[in-house]
Amino acid sequence: MVSLSRKLLPSTSALAAFDSVARLGSFSGAAEELSLTQGAISRQVSGLEEQLGVQLFHRTSRGVSLTSAGADYAKAVANALSQIRSASLQVMTKRHSDQLNLAILPTFGTRWLMPRIPQFVARHPEITLNFATRIGVFDFDRDGIDMAIHIGQPDWPGAECTFLMEEMVAPVSSPAFLASHPIKKAEDLMRLPLLHMASRPGAWNHWFESLGITGTPSQGMRFEQFGNVAQACITGLGVALMPLFLIDSELATGQLVEAFPHQVRGTSAYYAVAPLSKTDFHPVVAFRAWLIEEIGRYREEVVGW
Repeated sequence: MVSLSRKLLPSTSALAAFDSVARLGSFSGAAEELSLTQGAISRQVSGLEEQLGVQLFHRTSRGVSLTSAGADYAKAVANALSQIRSASLQVMTKRHSDQLNLAILPTFGTRWLMPRIPQFVARHPEITLNFATRIGVFDFDRDGIDMAIHIGQPDWPGAECTFLMEEMVAPVSSPAFLASHPIKKAEDLMRLPLLHMASRPGAWNHWFESLGITGTPSQGMRFEQFGNVAQACITGLGVALMPLFLIDSELATGQLVEAFPHQVRGTSAYYAVAPLSKTDFHPVVAFRAWLIEEIGRYREEVVGW
C-alpha cells in the first residue's frame, strides 16, 4: 500500500519538469524555464516515468514528443499545477485580511449591487471581496464560494437561505411603441409582441392570471439576460415583463414606461445563501447584515414595497 501511494504521488519538482517539457517540446527549453540543467530535467522526467511505469515521451535525434499516455497525463498535470498555483497565490495575497468569495447574478450584480458596494467597502475595509458569476444551484466547496445571491426558492441543499426581497414586475415598453400600440385594457397585450425571459417561462401567464385573464400569450422573442430584454424594449421590439428595480435608470430617463398600470409580485424571490459551514464566517455575517440593511433602505424608497 505504501509503495502504491508513493507511485500515485510524484514529487512536484518531477511534475513541474514534465509539464515544462510537455509544453515546450524540449529538455533544453524546460531547463532554461526552470533554471536547472538539462541533465537535471532529464533525470526528473526519467524518474517520473520509472515511478509510473509508463513511457511519457518519444525520444529521437530530432527532439522529444509526447506519447499517447503522456499527452493525457500532461493535460491532467497542467490542470493540477494550475490549481496549486492559484491556491498558493490566494494564500500569499490573503495576508491579514478576511476574504469573501461571492457569487452574484449577472443583472442583479451589475444593476443593483455594484453601485452600492463602495458603501460596504467603506464600512468593512478589512474584508476583501472576490466576485464570481453564477446562475442556479452549484457546489460551494467545489467552486470555492462562501456566499451567493440566488433567485428562486429557499431550498438550496446544505445551505442557509436568508430572504432578501421579492420582485415587483410590470409590463414595460418604449414610449414610441406604446404610442403606436395603444393599450386600453390588459387583454390588448395578448395581441402584441411579448418579449420573454428564458429563466421565467411562466411570467406572462402569472401576470395575466393575476387579472383573471385566461388564454395563451403570444410567443415573441426570448432572451437569457434582462439587459438584452430592456434593450429590445427600448428599440421598440415589443413589451416585456420586467422587475422594476432592475430598470430604475431606464424608467427614470423615460427610455421605458409602464405599458399597463398593473404590478404583481414575481413567483421567485432573492436570497442570500451560504453553506452551513460558513454561516458564522465573519465576512459572510458582515455582508449578509449589510445587504439586509441596504435592501431595507431601498424598499423604503420604493412605493408599494
